[in-house]
Amino acid sequence: MNFDDYEALPTNQNFTTHMTAGAIAGVMEHCIMYPLDSVKTRMQSLRSTHNRTIGETFRHMVRQEGLLRPIRGMTAVVAGAGPAHACYFATYEHAKRSLSQLTRHRHEHITHGLSGCLASLVHDAVSNPAEVVKQRMQMLNSEYRSVWECARGVYRAEGLRAFYRSYGTQVAMNVPYTALHFVTYEWVQARLNPARSYDPRAHAAAGACAGALAAAATTPLDVCKTVLNTQEAVRADGLVQAAAAVLRAGGPLAFFRGVSARVLYQMPAAAICWLTYETFKHILATEEPSCGGSVTAAHAQRSCAIAVPLRLAATSAD
Repeated sequence: MNFDDYEALPTNQNFTTHMTAGAIAGVMEHCIMYPLDSVKTRMQSLRSTHNRTIGETFRHMVRQEGLLRPIRGMTAVVAGAGPAHACYFATYEHAKRSLSQLTRHRHEHITHGLSGCLASLVHDAVSNPAEVVKQRMQMLNSEYRSVWECARGVYRAEGLRAFYRSYGTQVAMNVPYTALHFVTYEWVQARLNPARSYDPRAHAAAGACAGALAAAATTPLDVCKTVLNTQEAVRADGLVQAAAAVLRAGGPLAFFRGVSARVLYQMPAAAICWLTYETFKHILATEEPSCGGSVTAAHAQRSCAIAVPLRLAATSAD
C-alpha cells in the first residue's frame, strides 16, 4: 500500500470511525497508565512530604493507604477519557484534512500543529470536570471514596465553577503540548514510516517520542493545573495565583515536580494511545463498505491479520 492509499482511507471515513477509534485509544491509554498518573499527582502536591521519587511515592501510597490506592478515581478517567478522546481525534482528523486542502499539502508542520490546537480545545472542554474529580480523589488523605461522591461534594461546596477553574491553565498547557505532540508524531512517522502504511512499531515509537518531548516541556503548567484542581494547602483561582503558590512552596525547581513521573507516564501512554488509535482506524477503514472499492488486497490482508487475533482474544475472554 502506497502513501496515497493510506491517506485516502480516512477521507472516506465519517466522524463515527474516528470517534470510535479515539474513544478506545483514550480509555486504553489512561486506564493502563493510571497508577503512574496517581503518583505524578501526589508528587506535585504542595502538602505531601513523601514525594521525592516515583518509587518512594508509590511505596508510601500503598503502605499507608492500601494496595488499591493508586487506582482510586479510575472510573472518572473512563467516564471522561472516552468522549474526550473521541472528540479529540475526530477534530484533529477533520481539521488536518481541511487545512491540508487549503494549503495544498504545503507547510505540513503548521497544519499538524494548528489541527492539534483545535483538537485540544475541544478535548479539554469535555475532560476538565473528570480531571478535577480524578485529582481530588488522588490527593493525600482524600475524603472521597467514589467518583459520584466526589463530584457531588465538589459541586455542593464550590459550585459548577470548580469543575472549570483550571480550564484556562489546562488549555494554556495542552495547546502547546498538543501542537508539539502532533508535530513530533508526524515528523517521526515521516522518518520511520515514509510510506505511511500501517506499521505498529513506527506508530508506537513516534507516539512515545511525541509524548516524552511534549510532557517534559509542559510540566510547569501541569504542576499549576494540579494546584488549581486540588486546592490543596492553598486557595488559587487562576494560573498566576497557582504559579505564585508553587514558587513560594519550593522555588523555581518546584515547577518541575513530578517531571520524571510525567515523562514516564506520557511515553508509554502516548505509544499505547497512537498504536490503539491507528490499529482500530485501520480495522474500521477496511470494514467500512464505503471503502470497499479503494482498499487493495494487500491492505485487506494486513487488516485481517490484526482483526482476527483481536477477535479471537475477545472470544476467549468471554
